[in-house]
Amino acid sequence: MGIYNLVSALGILFFIGFLFLFSRSRRRVSVRVILWGVALQVLFAFFVFLLPAGTKLFLFLNDVTMNVIDSAMEGTRFVFGRLASAAGQKDSLGFILAFQALPSIIFFAALMELFYHVGIMEKIISLFARIFVKVMGISGAESLCASAQIFLGIESNLTVRPYLREMTRSELMVVLTTGMATIASSVLGFYVIILSGIFPTVAGHLISASILLAPAGIVASKIVIPETGQPLTLGKVVHVEYQKATNAIEAIINGSMTGVRMVVGIGALLIAFIGLTALVDSGLAALGKVLGSLLHTGIDITLHNLLSYLFYPFTLAMGVPLEDAPAIARIIGERIIETEVKSYQDLSVLVKEGKIVYERSIVIATYALCGFAHIPSLAIFVGGTSGIVPERTKDIAVLGLWALIASNVACLMTGAMAGIFHTGGGGLLFKP
Repeated sequence: MGIYNLVSALGILFFIGFLFLFSRSRRRVSVRVILWGVALQVLFAFFVFLLPAGTKLFLFLNDVTMNVIDSAMEGTRFVFGRLASAAGQKDSLGFILAFQALPSIIFFAALMELFYHVGIMEKIISLFARIFVKVMGISGAESLCASAQIFLGIESNLTVRPYLREMTRSELMVVLTTGMATIASSVLGFYVIILSGIFPTVAGHLISASILLAPAGIVASKIVIPETGQPLTLGKVVHVEYQKATNAIEAIINGSMTGVRMVVGIGALLIAFIGLTALVDSGLAALGKVLGSLLHTGIDITLHNLLSYLFYPFTLAMGVPLEDAPAIARIIGERIIETEVKSYQDLSVLVKEGKIVYERSIVIATYALCGFAHIPSLAIFVGGTSGIVPERTKDIAVLGLWALIASNVACLMTGAMAGIFHTGGGGLLFKP
């Protein structure tokens, strides 16, 4: 183990300690949840990064995902023509997010809905839920929702709809935190298209990251809001409550329409929040000029700069080398206001421009950014969950801000976990 691997290992302890600063009841924090949550991450990361069988499995999943994306692009090219041609192709007009990456969400949403219809996803979700209940000792309802979050977005809350009304505050915290700390399968292809040029087997890593983030999200939420009540489904395995389509065609139609809504939502959020960030930065720049004239020195104040300073120590704790830490801290910081889409785009640009020196920095950043842990999604998850169970709106609104903090730390913990097991040279980053 190199020095940076050791730093990443110590970073896990640092992040757990940081979460304790925000704990609402430190004495009630379950040691079992923490130990088993970290242990599950360690075991899975060991399987993916170091065990030959695990590496081969996720390389296989990577290849399958890339083939699926190629198939999805056929439909995109048919509809948008040259606009859908990726950068580097003969007739390409350059990278255009709206026509080359966003449409993949529609295809993946339809594919996931089809998988649910035939029962594949239900079996996988139930497997993870059973593991969380048995080893971590948490309730069946929150385990099921956390498991569904690995593959779904806000719609995963529907899998436990009958239990939401009677959930404890700690259970609701798990629902919100794991939702914001993970990604949906429907956006997997979207991220792969953005990153595949710099990270040949990124699909395998994104699948790995989404799975690792579920136990990390549970640990983070259970530290901040420990269980002080008596969950109705404590220690019980509950089954998926999800309204399936009546046939495969309906499933594809429903999934496609869901994908369209996601594309519109993501596009709207990017336009709004990137624009608002630019507006705030213009005001901060003016403030910097005033202060600079008073102090007779140049002062560059922007949201990105402020957030990069805030996340710099956390970036170092994940095990990112010093040379890359400022750049990685900046893109991790901007994720909280401009979504992971903008951060992944900036990561791709930085690597292509040669501004990221170490391979481990790319891997750690990919894991740490893999989640909806940002302000735009806060509104989606708080609003969406409140819409399902309006009588718990007050609790959900209060827990939302705590979930934003917990989900960000869960993502950072997962980045550190990747840093522990990344040894460089081959592995999942470059096929042997």
